[in-house]
Amino acid sequence: MNSVTLLGTKGGPAIRPGTRMPTSILVQMDGMTVLVDAGLGVARGLCDAGVALTDLDAIIITHLHSDHYLELGPLLHTAWTAGLARTIPIYGPTGLAHYWHGFLNAMSFDVELRLRDEGRPPLEPLLDVHVLQDGETALGGLKLTAIRNAHPPIEDSFALRFEGASQTVVLSGDTAPIPEMVDFSHNADLLVHEAMLSAGIDALCKRVGNGDDRLRIHLERSHTPAAEAGRIATEAGVKRLALNHLVPCDDPDFTDAHWQEETARTWAGPLFIGTDGMKIPLD
Repeated sequence: MNSVTLLGTKGGPAIRPGTRMPTSILVQMDGMTVLVDAGLGVARGLCDAGVALTDLDAIIITHLHSDHYLELGPLLHTAWTAGLARTIPIYGPTGLAHYWHGFLNAMSFDVELRLRDEGRPPLEPLLDVHVLQDGETALGGLKLTAIRNAHPPIEDSFALRFEGASQTVVLSGDTAPIPEMVDFSHNADLLVHEAMLSAGIDALCKRVGNGDDRLRIHLERSHTPAAEAGRIATEAGVKRLALNHLVPCDDPDFTDAHWQEETARTWAGPLFIGTDGMKIPLD
């Protein structure tokens, strides 16, 4: 069954007791199992979704903020200890290879020990890093199209469109609202768009406690208010909308009712307010 599973739905890297986990999304279409982003908790999230870590066909990292790739190295190391013996292609921004080599260096004692003591295959070749750029890429029977979104100050940040034999899924990535997203999402069966409740920003910045006004400036210029995500979905004519990378998502003063009320200003179709482990069937 084709589906999209929101493994981690929290915007930002910090977790606290009772909060959701940072961003990762599982796309299962036309026989392909593709992981998009690898925030903290992704290995556990995949297992809870019933997916063996050794079954991933490809991994895509949309941009180099820690809540999107912090657990990439640990995920691959854990898959290796679970029996991974084939190369997994990974697509990500320039700089991702530097992260991978740094992770291998940090774990060199353990990796070299397991090579000698357990007869494991070499870990380094199991990840084949490709630089993600604007344009099309074939992933098995899927067509992947990437475009740069607007997530300053990061320039290499991407939205993704997956097209299969009969279904299309678009993931906005972390982005401010951009006009290009309407055409990019045109007629998609599902649009997963990041979303922010502007009314919750004051409380979030106060709760973080160790930043300054630059955090607010980043949030307001680099993310999308929920009503804008709804407008994009409406103008694009998508069939369903899911809100993801929720900011804030762990403030008891802001509930699903607030997200629904805000999005309903511009979107009247089926709406999913992302929660960790939410599986959205495409069939």
